[in-house]
Parts: sequence; structure tokens; C-alpha cells
Amino acid sequence: MKEIEKIIEKYDNTDWSVESLALGTVVKVEESSYRRIGARMLVSSSGNWIGGISGGCLEGDALKRAKMAISKDQSSIIVYDTLEDDAHQIGVGLGCNGRIEVLFTPIKKDDPNNQLEQLKQFTSSRQPNLLFQVINVMGADKSMLGAFFTENEVDQLSASIGIPATEIKEKAALVRERGKSKEFWIKTESGQPFEILIEWLRPKTKIILCGDNYDVNAFVSIAHELGWEIHVAGKKRKLNKHVFDHATSVVEPEEAPKIGYDDHTAVVLMSHDYKTDLRLLRYYLKQDVPYIGLLGPKKRTMKMQNELLDIGESVILENEVNVFGPVGLDIGAESPEEIALSISAEIIATMRGRDGQPLRKRIGPIHERAY
Repeated sequence: MKEIEKIIEKYDNTDWSVESLALGTVVKVEESSYRRIGARMLVSSSGNWIGGISGGCLEGDALKRAKMAISKDQSSIIVYDTLEDDAHQIGVGLGCNGRIEVLFTPIKKDDPNNQLEQLKQFTSSRQPNLLFQVINVMGADKSMLGAFFTENEVDQLSASIGIPATEIKEKAALVRERGKSKEFWIKTESGQPFEILIEWLRPKTKIILCGDNYDVNAFVSIAHELGWEIHVAGKKRKLNKHVFDHATSVVEPEEAPKIGYDDHTAVVLMSHDYKTDLRLLRYYLKQDVPYIGLLGPKKRTMKMQNELLDIGESVILENEVNVFGPVGLDIGAESPEEIALSISAEIIATMRGRDGQPLRKRIGPIHERAY
């Protein structure tokens, strides 16, 4: 989401009297690729760009392709294939070993429903959203290539390409169920095939930091760099300007329950005050929060568990899949910044359904194959 926000910021600040824009979007990936479906790159006619579609090996050519889309005022699909050892293919020799398709679409500033205007409405959404885009027209009207629709516009998409809305909604339900973007070939009643990308756009991670010591500053810095929505529950008199500058909200410790949470929220209890952390732990254990992190050694977590059992709370923290104590991945972290990094990495792994092990020990590709 951070990349989309930066692209929208560039779009909003564009001087259209001297510049035009095109958007490059990764719409299909096979085998190894640095970026996945949904990676975006906004290019101006002056040659400036923001975002990215690869690790840097394709951006030079993508810049030219985007400028061509601007000059022709026409969308196009470009395939970058580094699966074979073709010396003439861009990216060969740079370790890509994959195949990606990128859709380049000119952005029309006078169209209130252009892709970036549509994306704006999702930057603050706390729920996953589905985006629909025509990525292959197979001999049909090329003007539909790159057509972009939201989930509320499925009927409009259906009418535009002549495919029953029920069929599109069936594919959308599959994407929503699996939480992964996917492209589908769908035929009209007359047999005309269209390829539709249904993109699953997750909301930004929401982090609730319960603490007010100097280590909160380090965590806020990393969370801000990751583009997370930051909330802090701590004594305001102890927090510095850095926290207030980057946090969406700052409340006193006892007001932490007033901060809303959802399926994309992580809570880290780091007040360094045992009673405060225990009180908040009792509260969050009763909520449906996917990640609760407890700063401190394991014996501190076990002490909390024993106290909860003594007062009749039937909970065994070791068996709670959403409780992480001690919090963070084992990277040998020492400084506040390193500790915040290890915790952030564990949150990302948890939210993405991964175990946080070294990639060299992973069996199979880094990214899961499309279903």
C-alpha cells in the first residue's frame, strides 16, 4: 500500500501542463520474480518515475514502454521473459529467471474514473478489496485493454465485455477466499476470450504499540518506513515529537482498548511495566486480534500465564497461536532498532502465513505458485 500511496502523491502533484503519465502494472508472473502481481510504476513523459516492477533490471526498458503508451495514448502488454538463456532478452544475466507481463496504461487526467482516482478510495480501507482489469483481449476491441473496475463495478465490467456477471463474481469469490491475486480466461457467449486480472489488495498493517519508553521511537520509525498505520498507547508526557508526527493516534495506556482493531492488526505490549502489560494482555486475549506480542523474556510470559490461571482465566499462552512471547524472530537483536526489526519481520511473516525461516531452507519457490 505504501507504493500506491507514493504513486498517488506523485499523481496529485503532477503539473499536467508540462507532463503526462502512464502506469506500469505487473499483471502476470511465472517462476522467479523480484516483484509480484500488483507491483506498480508511475512514469512521467519527462522521464521521472516512482515505484517499480522489478529489482531494477527492467525499469530502463519499462520507462521507454510507458512513454510510448503516453505518446500513442494506448495501453499495451509487454512480456519480459528471462526463463530461457536469450542474450537479446532484457534482464538475462541479472538473476531474474522468470517471466512477467507488464501492462502499460496512459493515465487520462480528465477521466474522474482513471485507475489512480479509483485506487485513492482504497488507501485508507481497513478491509481487503478486489480490483478487476482486462489484461488480454485476443483480437477483440483493443480499447478494452487495461480497462479497470472495482468490485462495485462488476456489472459494468460484465456489460462492457459481454461476460455474465455471475461468472466474474464466481472467480472473484475464489480470489477473496484464497487472498491471492489471480488472472482468469473467461469467454463470452459468442466464444470471444478475455483475460481478466482480479487483484487482491490487502489493507496496510495496523500496529498498536503499548508503551512509552525510548524503544517505541525505534519501532515507530520502522513501522513508518513500512507504511503501516501506527497507533501508540502510552504516557503522552514521555513520548517525543517523532511519535506524534508519525502516529495516526496517541492515547494514554488505559485508553488502549479504544483503538479499533481488525484482521490486519498487530498489538505489541512493550510498556516495561508488568501490571500494565498483564492488564492489556487480558483484554486483547478476549479480542479477535491476529497478533499479540509480549516484549520480555519467556519467564515473564510464563509468570503472566500463571497469574491468568490463578484468577480463573483458562488460557495457556503457549497454545495461543496469536500470542508471541518472547516477541520477535531470533536474529540476535540487541539495539531497540534491531529488536523492532525482528518484531516487524515476525508480524509480516504471521500476516502472510509464513514461518520466518531462512529462505535457503525453504523447499520450493520463494513465492507460492498461483492456484
